[in-house]
Amino acid sequence: MIQFENITKSFGTQKAVQNLNLKIEKGELFGFLGPNGAGKTTSIKMLVGLINPTKGRIKVSNIYVDEDPEAVKKLTGYIPDTPFLYEYLTGREFLYFTGHIYKMDPGLLKRRIKNYEEIFEMGEWIDFPSSEYSHGMKQRVIISSCLIHNPELIVIDEPMVGLDPKSAKIVKNILVEKTKKGVTVFLSTHTLSVAEEICTKIGIINRGRLIADGSLEDLRKFSVSKEKNLEELYLEMTSTKV
Repeated sequence: MIQFENITKSFGTQKAVQNLNLKIEKGELFGFLGPNGAGKTTSIKMLVGLINPTKGRIKVSNIYVDEDPEAVKKLTGYIPDTPFLYEYLTGREFLYFTGHIYKMDPGLLKRRIKNYEEIFEMGEWIDFPSSEYSHGMKQRVIISSCLIHNPELIVIDEPMVGLDPKSAKIVKNILVEKTKKGVTVFLSTHTLSVAEEICTKIGIINRGRLIADGSLEDLRKFSVSKEKNLEELYLEMTSTKV
């Protein structure tokens, strides 16, 4: 479903990502972990076509992002690390706006909006201007807009920031159920407990280089102890100089 092929991204003399090779199968819930500045968000922006690699290519569902970025975007739902809404639009108007971009059937779009309005309990405020929303309220609208067109690939950068525990649990359940239906999820997070709980595969990036990739059991092979949890493995691996 996703393949990073020798991806390098440089900003001047600084290499944010170096020789990234990564393959993620259809239906996987992949957790992408790393310290601040490790290259996670840069990798995500290249995956969704917001920036181009300096070297290498990325393929999504057998489509190279650089060859047909619009085709890849049609398949993808993206949640950035900082939720952005047009402040003079209501949450409902933003969801209609998103649905129209994906050329959704009006009747289906209306039903999907109603569904996510109920799932995320947005009914009391979804028709208020988004300038009045808290961070968590914005995040619920953004997550709904990501899911509204039923994408084959969901790319998420820190989805739980600002969410209350109930909403975070709903998001986790949705992502797990989506992967059971064949949707691929690429999830970047600092919340290691979330990654350990729901991810089927995990990749750890440090200083722009992928240092580990696989299931939790695979990651334990990199450690002397075979009983460590993900947090312990992560701290052990990222404290080692690259």
